[in-house]
Amino acid sequence: MKAGQDESKIFSDAIDRINQGMEDIINLYNELEEDRELINFDDDIAARIVKAKEKYGSEFVDQKINNVVKEIIEWLPLDGE
Repeated sequence: MKAGQDESKIFSDAIDRINQGMEDIINLYNELEEDRELINFDDDIAARIVKAKEKYGSEFVDQKINNVVKEIIEWLPLDGE
């Protein structure tokens, strides 16, 4: 394929942008942290949570679950508290 100076510049700039994009993706990948589940719900409970969220909305159900968990954690003797 033959290319003039203008076309060569366009291809060169495109390759530079691709290389920069790959570097950005590699940097993001290297900064990833492992996601860990804080609570492992039984299948039955998980299904009931899904149904509750469908009926009452995610925000409402999340708030209720957080309130219950907060109460339970307050009963536990944690170091430094």
